[in-house]
Amino acid sequence: MTARTIPEDPLFVNDAEREVWEALRTQLSGDAVLLANLRFTDEKKDYEADLVVLLPGAGIVVLEVKGGSVWVDPQDGRWRMRRRGREVVVDPVDQVRTNHYAIRKYVESDPRWRDSSRTRIRWAHGVVLPNTHLDADFAKPDCPRWMISGKGDLPDLADRVRNVPVQQETHLRVPDDSDVELIVLILNGRMLPRFDLAADADEREAIADRLTMEQAALLRVTRLLHRVEVRGGAGSGKTVLALTQAKELTRGHEGAPPQRVALICYSLGLSEYFKRSIASCPRRHRPAYVGPFEDLARLWGVTQFADRDDSDFWERRLPEQMVELARELPDKDRFDAIIVDEAQDFADLWWRPLMAALRDEESGGLFIYSDENQRIFPRFGQPPVPLIPLVLDHNLRNTRQIADSFASLTPMRMRPRGGDGAEVRFVACGEREAVAAANDEVDTLLAAGWRPEHVALLTTGSRHPVQVERQAALGQVGYWQSFWEDDDVFYGHVLGSKGLERRAVVLCVNSTATADRAREKLYVGMSRATDELVVVGDPEVIRAIGGPDVARRLGLAAG
Repeated sequence: MTARTIPEDPLFVNDAEREVWEALRTQLSGDAVLLANLRFTDEKKDYEADLVVLLPGAGIVVLEVKGGSVWVDPQDGRWRMRRRGREVVVDPVDQVRTNHYAIRKYVESDPRWRDSSRTRIRWAHGVVLPNTHLDADFAKPDCPRWMISGKGDLPDLADRVRNVPVQQETHLRVPDDSDVELIVLILNGRMLPRFDLAADADEREAIADRLTMEQAALLRVTRLLHRVEVRGGAGSGKTVLALTQAKELTRGHEGAPPQRVALICYSLGLSEYFKRSIASCPRRHRPAYVGPFEDLARLWGVTQFADRDDSDFWERRLPEQMVELARELPDKDRFDAIIVDEAQDFADLWWRPLMAALRDEESGGLFIYSDENQRIFPRFGQPPVPLIPLVLDHNLRNTRQIADSFASLTPMRMRPRGGDGAEVRFVACGEREAVAAANDEVDTLLAAGWRPEHVALLTTGSRHPVQVERQAALGQVGYWQSFWEDDDVFYGHVLGSKGLERRAVVLCVNSTATADRAREKLYVGMSRATDELVVVGDPEVIRAIGGPDVARRLGLAAG
C-alpha cells in the first residue's frame, strides 16, 4: 500500500522533484502522508517546502530537493549548482532548516493544535540530491550523512527519511495517526470558504442585471413615442424594463417633466414584486399607482366582487363599471402614462377603463410589455389603439442550458446570454407520484448547497399541499409577500408565477392534460428558473406537450 499524497498528482517544476516524490510514494507505508509543494506565508517571508513527509510512529520530516549536479566548493565549503548554465551558490541545508521551523511554528500556533493540549512531537529536516553521487563517508558540520540522500540512496529513501527524526529528536514523542491527521487539516488551512452555488448564481445575476440595464437603452427610443408594445420572450428582462420605465417617467428625465404613472399587471405575485422594488425609491420617484388591475377597481370605489370563476363579471361587468368610474375621475387622479406588464393576460374590455383613466386619451402614454407565448389564460384582449412594436430577442436571465431547454416552445428566436450553468434534469414518474418526487428533488437541491430562499417548487396541475396551507394561513397577499420575505422554499403554481423567478426550480408536471394551454404552462414553468431546473413528470405527457425537441433536451428517449 502506497502513501497518501496531497495533492494526489502534484505538478513539479523539475523531474528531480517528481523522481523523489515517486520514490517516497511507492516506498512509504499506507499510514504515511506525503505533501508536495507546500507554500505558506508568515509575517517574515514566503516559504516553499518541496516535500513534507508525515510518518506516524516516527516524525515529521521536511525535505529540500535539488536536481542536477550539486557540489561543495572545497575552498569555502559552500554548496553550488548550475542553474540555466550559470554556477550559483545555494544552501539547501539552511533553506530546509528554515522551512522546518516555520512549518512547525505554523502548526503549533494553530488553535486546533493548542486547544488539544498536545505536547511537541518530533520534527526534522533533510536534503535529497537525486542526481548527485554522495560518498558513504560524506560529512559536513551542518549536514551529517544520515540527513542527506543522494542518487545511490534512492532505492531505500523511505527508510532513510524515517530514520532522520530518530537521529535528530530523541527526547520528543513520536506522532500518532491523530497527530498526522490534524497536521494535514492545519496545513490545508482553516475556516476556508466552501463551494457555494449561490456565489456562482450571484455572479450570473450581476451580469444579467448589467445586461438588462444596458438593454434599458431601448427606453431612450420610446421617449419620443407614446404608444409602444415591447415584445420579448421569457428571460428577456421585460419586467425590469417596465419597472425602470415607470421610475424614469415618474421622476422626469432629460428635460421632460415628471409624469403621473400607473404600473399595472394581472398577477398578485408580480404586483408584490413591483411594490417591493418601488418601496426603496424616494417617494417623489414612486409611480402614482402600482398593483394589479383589480386593485385599481378598488381604488376607484368598486366594493363588490364576484367569485374567480365568474368570467362574465371579471371580463365584462367589472371593466364596464370601471369605465364609468374612470370618466368621473378628477384630473389629479388621472394618469399621464400607463405601463402594463404581462399584457397578454389582459381581457379585451380591460383596456377601455385604462384608456379612460388617461389625462389625454389621444396622446397619453401607453406602454405594454408582452409575450404571447405566456398567454396561459383564455383571454385575447388587444389595446384599442395602434402600438409601435419593439422586440427584445436576447435571453439575459436564464442560463444557456435552461434557455435551450424551452427554446422550441416559442416561435421567437432568442439568443441566450445568461451564461453557463447546470444541465437541466428530468425525473420520470407517474402523475400520482409527481408531487412526492418533486419534494425529493427539492431536498436534493438543498443538499447540493442551494439555500431555501433560492428554491421554488411549481406545479402545473393541482396546487402543492404546502401552497394550499400557506394561502389559507396567510391570505393571498401574505402568501405572495412570503415569496421574498420567508427564508424558505416557495411552493406555487405556474399560473401565478409569470414575471417572477428563482434560482433553482423544480417544475412538477402533475397534470396529464395536454390541452388547455398546457404548452404555454410548460413554457412558463421551465423559464422561471435562472440557474438550475429540474422537471418532474410523466415522459409521455412531457413529450405530448413539449414536442420532440423539448423531449430531446430533457434526455427523454424517442417515443
